[in-house]
Amino acid sequence: MESPPTGPSFADAWAVADEIKGWLTKAQGRLLWDEAVSLRPGSTVVEIGSHQGRSTVVLANAVAGSGSTVVAIDPFVDGRLFGGRATRDLFEANLRRAGVADAVSLLAEYSTRARPSWSAPIDALYIDGKHDYWTLSDDLRWAEYLPQGSPVLVHDCYSSIGVTLGVLAHVLPSRQLRYERREGSLALFRMAKPTAADRLRILAQLPWWLRNVGLKILLRLRLRPVARVLGHDSPYDPY
Repeated sequence: MESPPTGPSFADAWAVADEIKGWLTKAQGRLLWDEAVSLRPGSTVVEIGSHQGRSTVVLANAVAGSGSTVVAIDPFVDGRLFGGRATRDLFEANLRRAGVADAVSLLAEYSTRARPSWSAPIDALYIDGKHDYWTLSDDLRWAEYLPQGSPVLVHDCYSSIGVTLGVLAHVLPSRQLRYERREGSLALFRMAKPTAADRLRILAQLPWWLRNVGLKILLRLRLRPVARVLGHDSPYDPY
């Protein structure tokens, strides 16, 4: 008879993660959790883009007690868009408060610089780094270290121009990545041979992506009432 799980529940993990600033929604956190908790013991999860640790805490709790490691890759460079040392301090403090610091290995480097020297196999990949086309295109190359059946999760997949264009250029024609589903803008791909129907399901998300890009433009122009007409009642970008 299979033993009941002894680690924290998703509800427990989310209660802590939800106190950390970030853009991951609860439903998206659940998707990360479900993929990470199903990994075999001793697995390696690579997270590209950690910010203050909202998603890191979810992933680390999901693999707690299994001997697995979350490799958090974030350069934490100074600047308005990154946060630098102050953000890194928050990230590390949040991991300690969540009790998962021992399960996380921080690689304070650009993902594009870390990848060429990486050689170890990994078991799951979560991409939420810089959202331009070139960085996303390079980040997808981390999938080369994944075995068949492994998950590749991409945040802001259908709400960022650079990320979506990268997916269209590299995932749509891929023979190794299959699109499964999305939770908001968090898309789940799998290391598996895609069918024509799988590719069509990626294209079927484009109208939703265009809507999200339009909403971003409206918010930048401070036309929130117009965005509300389109069903977006929030001052923040659609995620």
